[in-house]
Amino acid sequence: MYRLALHISGLLNRVQPSGEVVALGTGLLVGLATGLAAVVFNLLIEFISGVSYGAAPRLGGGSHWYVLAMPAIGGLLVGPLTWFFAREARGHGVPEVMQAIALQGGRIRPIVAVLKAITASITIGTGGSAGREGPIIQIGSAIGSTVGQLFNLSDNRIRGLVASGAAGGIAATFNAPMAGVIFGLEVILGELNVGHVSAIVVSAVTSNAVMKAILGGEYIFGVKQPYTLVSAWEFILYAVLGVVAAWIAWAFVRSLVWMEDLFERQKAIPGWVQPAIGGLLLGILGLLIPRLFPFLSYDVMPDIYGGGYEPIMQALGGEMLLLPAFVLIWLKILATDLTLGSGGSGGVFAPSLFMGAMTGAAFGQVVNAFFPGIAAPPGAYALVGMGAVFAGSAHAPITAVVMLFELTGDYRIILPLMLTIIIALIVGRSLLGNESIYTLKLARRGIRLRRGRDVDVLESVPIEDVMVRDVETVPPTMTLVELSETFSHNRYHGFPVVDASGELWGMVTITDLERAVAEDRPRRTLVSEIGTPLSRLPVAYPDESMGAALTRMGTRGLAHLPVVSRENPRHLVGLVRHIDAVRAYNLALARRSELAHRQKRMQLQHAEGTEFVEIRLKEGDAAVGRRVRDAVAKMPFDFVLVSVQRNGTTLIPHGDTRLQAGDLITAFVRTDAIDDLNACLRSAPEPEGNGVAHR
Repeated sequence: MYRLALHISGLLNRVQPSGEVVALGTGLLVGLATGLAAVVFNLLIEFISGVSYGAAPRLGGGSHWYVLAMPAIGGLLVGPLTWFFAREARGHGVPEVMQAIALQGGRIRPIVAVLKAITASITIGTGGSAGREGPIIQIGSAIGSTVGQLFNLSDNRIRGLVASGAAGGIAATFNAPMAGVIFGLEVILGELNVGHVSAIVVSAVTSNAVMKAILGGEYIFGVKQPYTLVSAWEFILYAVLGVVAAWIAWAFVRSLVWMEDLFERQKAIPGWVQPAIGGLLLGILGLLIPRLFPFLSYDVMPDIYGGGYEPIMQALGGEMLLLPAFVLIWLKILATDLTLGSGGSGGVFAPSLFMGAMTGAAFGQVVNAFFPGIAAPPGAYALVGMGAVFAGSAHAPITAVVMLFELTGDYRIILPLMLTIIIALIVGRSLLGNESIYTLKLARRGIRLRRGRDVDVLESVPIEDVMVRDVETVPPTMTLVELSETFSHNRYHGFPVVDASGELWGMVTITDLERAVAEDRPRRTLVSEIGTPLSRLPVAYPDESMGAALTRMGTRGLAHLPVVSRENPRHLVGLVRHIDAVRAYNLALARRSELAHRQKRMQLQHAEGTEFVEIRLKEGDAAVGRRVRDAVAKMPFDFVLVSVQRNGTTLIPHGDTRLQAGDLITAFVRTDAIDDLNACLRSAPEPEGNGVAHR
């Protein structure tokens, strides 16, 4: 295969086909490979599920022992595979694909595709609460990346092929080629790049055709009855459903992050064992369900196991009652948290559809009880709720709309669907900020994405790194004549006003001077009469990000901000200007490049023996109040300090960054050097382990 790729690469160099031909050819190849991979992946899941919950129950003589054992066995198999061979395969995988797009030129190791297929099929097949879409996205993306690397294509084309593989995976697994294309553009690339559209479309169509040719293709959630808008008053009900769905999405995302942190803090439990622990806890939950909730259906396995497609079908058919639907929302959240938070391999799309269907079904039962004349059947609200919860958690509204149409084949409820999804998106963003379930994990590593591959680097540079420290000031008693002369002798458009005691009074700008002259003010008018006092002046602090300063300046249309001490807001420490944003941007790019280079070098030197860790500093720790270079001077091994989260801001640290109590440090370090790094940063009484969370 490798030699064939070399021959093709050489042929491309000699023939030099057009970019469109290369895009179509590589997109076709990625689509074929992804379609075949999706077939194998689905067959693997069916086989493992058949063994786990087909053959195993017959051996149990009617006992439900397998409900407890199978998820734990699955975790015991998955944990070592992901931990020792490809940790990128842990969890739902989409954040790792987005990180590769943004920071690694789209390069993903080929082994990820193989291990993701194996581990995800084991997780889902043995009852883990996860979906198929995350794994197949990562599998397809790894295939696309591998094709691009084999043919020695540019980073830009490799990124396009990564998105093409993701689109092909969605198209094949869910029989949804249009949604696959939109997902590749909206979520993976984060932008409508016309140069990548042809490859993405060809890959999605080809992959879907391969799946249909081999396994056939039907709507996954076929809606048996038409759902339409019953009354214009229903728009109010759907708007309320959008708000409710956003809160469910928030609960899901936050609880999943909390569970991930909980497992990562357990240093005493090896990482490769944790998926088995999560599986065991899931099994215990499965055994308790019929005892705690006898009104829930319980056939071979609990409804919360696997993707949960059967309960979704019941909800869409209007067969799900209020109490079971309400309880299943929270049980599914807990089950998914245990599966993925412990390191299991699977996606979050199917669980979010499950939660959305149950939310909509419960909501539909309530509104039909109170407003029987104007409300559609509960199944209609279940259908809309599916898209709303996904949009609220993934922040992908177009994908949600198109995906629901293709999954159900029902286009008759488009207006309520779009309204509910947009409201869920808006409320979800207000609850989660700009981060989605896919980007929150990256943001916690100090990687903030905007439009897919653009990194919001200005959020990572503190003002103190670029502000002007030697600031020329004027007194509040200066006259207009003196102020005019001062402006004429320098290039500044504004000055901080400092009183006789050295405290900041406010700011005066050239616009203030021009306004005073236009108003024919007396020449003896003082600066204090035309300037802006501190009480009406926005300020910045040295430890804030440059991005925050620019936002503040943009809101007021200001060209500069005084930088003051947090301890004494009247103590001027510097001035930050719009022009400083250029220096901040270049500085951040240089630091990002250096970090990426050092991280790549460590990966090449130590292969799998490296990982991300988090260390929270507290008062009394050795590193608090010290510069980074001094705090880690005795560190005996190579490492990379990736980011420092402080007061809601993520900074890129450098040698002169002074660490503070409360800082959450993310580092990329050799596994065997974690304790040494911890000992350098923490106080002497706690040289090992405390406060470290593995990434």
